[in-house]
Amino acid sequence: MKTVDASGLKTLLDGNEDVLLVNTLKAESFEKTRIPGAVNIPLEDEDFVARVEQQAGGKNKSVVVYCASQECNSSERAAEKLENAGFIAVTDFAGGFQAWQENSEAVSECHSC
Repeated sequence: MKTVDASGLKTLLDGNEDVLLVNTLKAESFEKTRIPGAVNIPLEDEDFVARVEQQAGGKNKSVVVYCASQECNSSERAAEKLENAGFIAVTDFAGGFQAWQENSEAVSECHSC
């Protein structure tokens, strides 16, 4: 399974990459852990794979999954589930929202240098 760190994800999202960013947490956690451009498809939903496929427009599109933090394994389990279902380009943003937030704060601090 491929993984990406916060700066790699930022590069993917800032580029012209056609990527579906999926937050795998429960709906009530989504607003607190939302990365701009992300959609919420909870891993616990029975139709998780079908919903990701529908949002992606097929199994060939790049999909990046994430959850709350490094300690959360929801995105790792989601990536495995998608790979097992035949998706060809799945990446786990293992650091999750916490790493995204920490990286964003570091970038903001640097711009004010």
